[in-house]
Amino acid sequence: MTTLDNLPPLREVIARHDLRAKKQLGQNFLLDLNLTAKIARQAGELGGCDVLEIGPGPGGLTRGLLMQGARHVLAIEKDARALPALAEIAAAYPGRLTVINGDALEIDPLAHLTPPIRIAANLPYNVGTELLIRWLTPRDWPPFWESLTLMFQKEVAERIVATPGSKAYGRLALLAQWRADARIAMTLPPEAFTPAPKVHSAVVHLTALPAPRYPADAATLSRITAAAFGQRRKMLRASLRGLHPDIESLLEQAGIPPTARAEEIGLEAFCTLARLLKPAGQDCPVKGG
Repeated sequence: MTTLDNLPPLREVIARHDLRAKKQLGQNFLLDLNLTAKIARQAGELGGCDVLEIGPGPGGLTRGLLMQGARHVLAIEKDARALPALAEIAAAYPGRLTVINGDALEIDPLAHLTPPIRIAANLPYNVGTELLIRWLTPRDWPPFWESLTLMFQKEVAERIVATPGSKAYGRLALLAQWRADARIAMTLPPEAFTPAPKVHSAVVHLTALPAPRYPADAATLSRITAAAFGQRRKMLRASLRGLHPDIESLLEQAGIPPTARAEEIGLEAFCTLARLLKPAGQDCPVKGG
């Protein structure tokens, strides 16, 4: 039996290379090539793009990205057992797939990629959020990537797109929405994966904005949101007391009731407060988009 790309089905690949998923690597494989193709389509038109993929495993999404027309895919895979399966895909798409065996948290992919660059991955559960935060917090903006199409646990995906007043709203929503447009593109049940996880999953698509949505100093905004959501049950005049001796006055200047709690406050107001808290004489390095 062959598939549209004339490569064998993933179950056959996994059996032949003994690629049973390892829990310690956060592995849950998507074996339905129709699903991996659908995820690849969420990344948009790939014909003129390089794509970075983290944790390809047996290569289901890799095949979808290549079939979708990706100019070049750089796949970073920590599990050496997957390398022979990925080599078979590279042979079927000459010159369009590069595989690096290593830890995505320790590898700089830019030496192997040519802009425009998109990132698409069924991220290992144990490093997904950390990688997202790294991609959203580079030293300079705009970042090296145009868009992110990423699989997360559904609960994490909901935190990324959450709005004020919702239970999921917090630092991750602010971080993502300050510099990107974020939406949930599709959801998947546990049984779509092998082995089936205990939770539902969701694909989030983030498109980088040319500049942050509102001007603010990144470090100052980070300090504010860490303090505010670190004690989210407290009123802001209490949770932010350590940031400024007259925090109540600054909150009022920002249009924020001092008695409000963090989950009630929108991104624009937090950015306004960040500008007020920025030390005198220092300009915010970014302009609003």
